[in-house]
Amino acid sequence: MLVATANIHAGVDGYGRRTDVLSELLELQADLLFVQELWRGDAEDQFSLLQERLHLQGEFVELSPCVRVTEEAGGRGWHPIHGLLSGDRGLYFDTHTELSEERSKQRDAARGAESGSWGVALLTSLPVHDIQIEYLPQLRRDKTRRALIIATCEYQGRPFTAVAIHGAHISHGSLKQYRVVARRLHELSLSKPVITAGDFNCWRPLLRTVLPGWRSAVRARTWPAWRPHSQIDHILLRGPWAVGNGRSIRNGSDHRALSVELTWL
Repeated sequence: MLVATANIHAGVDGYGRRTDVLSELLELQADLLFVQELWRGDAEDQFSLLQERLHLQGEFVELSPCVRVTEEAGGRGWHPIHGLLSGDRGLYFDTHTELSEERSKQRDAARGAESGSWGVALLTSLPVHDIQIEYLPQLRRDKTRRALIIATCEYQGRPFTAVAIHGAHISHGSLKQYRVVARRLHELSLSKPVITAGDFNCWRPLLRTVLPGWRSAVRARTWPAWRPHSQIDHILLRGPWAVGNGRSIRNGSDHRALSVELTWL
């Protein structure tokens, strides 16, 4: 089966311009797809689009209400200058943390601003026997909440567990959450093989410390997409999985997507 994970930044760049990020996901035809920063609004529902076009079932979890900007002109590249420090102009969150006065003015003056839901999704063409949502402890500095999507799936007649995650940034205290995640993933791995994937916002050396005993299906730099120096997106395995054709994909987001073919040993 083909497994893929992608952070799609709601289909806009840091200036608030539309990207073609969904086209690569549609072409991949993944059997098991983990998507982070998925957008659901009145004008565009990316979760329903992927479901319908790829004939997939699954679950979407809203991590925060959001304002998305789609019609700005912007400049060169993905982000405005210092956008990584001051916040990009494509997405605005004010549910768990308050926007600065400058950010509020940017949002109110933006062209093509729309309200909707921003979250994480797990989609699959495989049989699904159960899906559960487990919310992680809220971090004081995090602008959104975080959750795990835990699905019991079946591949070639054998059950396994798929876990979707979008981790908080280390600067926001994500290591506290990863202690909870590590315990839960260990519990799941005692009964079935497990695939957990997503944007962990965590470098490989540190991730191996906070989530020991997990095997990386793909080793490739994923961030930033235009000149990647770090891998913060991961597909992690426990169980009798054989791995083939792992790769990273530049698909119009600020992260590169990952895909890999998995079979039973």
